[in-house]
Amino acid sequence: QVQLVESGGGSVQAAGSLRLSCAASGRTYSSYCMAWFRQAPWKEREGVATINRNNSPMYADSVKGRFTISQDNAKNTLYLQMHSLKPEYTAMYYCAAKYSGAWYCGFYGYDYWGQGTQVTVSS
Repeated sequence: QVQLVESGGGSVQAAGSLRLSCAASGRTYSSYCMAWFRQAPWKEREGVATINRNNSPMYADSVKGRFTISQDNAKNTLYLQMHSLKPEYTAMYYCAAKYSGAWYCGFYGYDYWGQGTQVTVSS
């Protein structure tokens, strides 16, 4: 089993920046996808970004140019660097993982989830 633990959330002002981290432990996979999702109150969960074993990132159109996904394999840690934050980005942010041999990860089929970390952007 893979355990994921997010950290780095908090409260920031609009136009500010924040970096989220997701520490992974447990079984490793030769082929995998990692992803970030977010969910605002009373709204559906939204995919944010993905990254594969070869470090190829993919972003939702809504966050392109504002968020950067990356990973440190030596530390088994996934990151989400967020800049130019807006109040509408306020949400619970989750990291997720799945085994996948596909090059394109997408936002479906993730089996392992973190507990979430809250991001609040004030105006």
